[in-house]
Amino acid sequence: MSEAVVEFAAHEGVATITLNRPDSLNAMNSELMMGISESMSRVEEDKTVRVVVITGAGRGFCAGADLSGTVGTEEPGNQAMGDVFNPALRAIHNSPVPTVARVNGAAAGGGMGLALACDIVIAAKSAFFVATFGPRLGIVPDLGSTWTMPRSLGRARALAAAMLGDRIPSETAELWGLIWKSVPDDKLDSEIDEVTARLKVTSAEAMVRIRQSIDAASTNTFSEQLDLEMHHQGVLIPKNMQEGAAAFIEKREPLFTPRS
Repeated sequence: MSEAVVEFAAHEGVATITLNRPDSLNAMNSELMMGISESMSRVEEDKTVRVVVITGAGRGFCAGADLSGTVGTEEPGNQAMGDVFNPALRAIHNSPVPTVARVNGAAAGGGMGLALACDIVIAAKSAFFVATFGPRLGIVPDLGSTWTMPRSLGRARALAAAMLGDRIPSETAELWGLIWKSVPDDKLDSEIDEVTARLKVTSAEAMVRIRQSIDAASTNTFSEQLDLEMHHQGVLIPKNMQEGAAAFIEKREPLFTPRS
């Protein structure tokens, strides 16, 4: 029996989704992308999950589209993109809990888009990011890269990264604001453990609303953003503020309501 191309495991509030095609550096095909979507559906259903980690098996995170299969020969905008690839990215971006990318190696092309779709990206020092779409394949960056890159890098760096396809080492990615943190390879797992331990005790609903607020900020006016913040506070304050204030006064960690 062959191994699953995407492995899912949940333990003590942390769900880990592992891309499991190490022989191809976890290159994306329809089966792998459907596996991601199915894993995110499990996260949606399992209310004990409070944070998701996405990573790759072997020495790479994800090498992008599998060019040896049919996906690589189909034109951009094809049915597979609309039916299989984009839904997986939407599921990550709209996750009901925080998402963390554990980038253990190359994140190339669509693999970079996959990592950047997560809320927090933590990469090993040896890892790198590269937008291979334009210079190597003659296509535009996809899987959300044209949305996430300019928001993180600014227009000048996003354009140069997409047009030139230079490798961006993880340390540079951190310096430029593309990712949250680059850590020594042997510290990657401990860093992931620390971050997930902190996230899984937060209010999942508050984390989602923080994501929504940050994403809306680049297109909202200042006044519109004030109104959006007020809307979210109107929902969250009755649920969380009393417990948060009590925990602060009592010098303890808050115990927020579990997912419902």
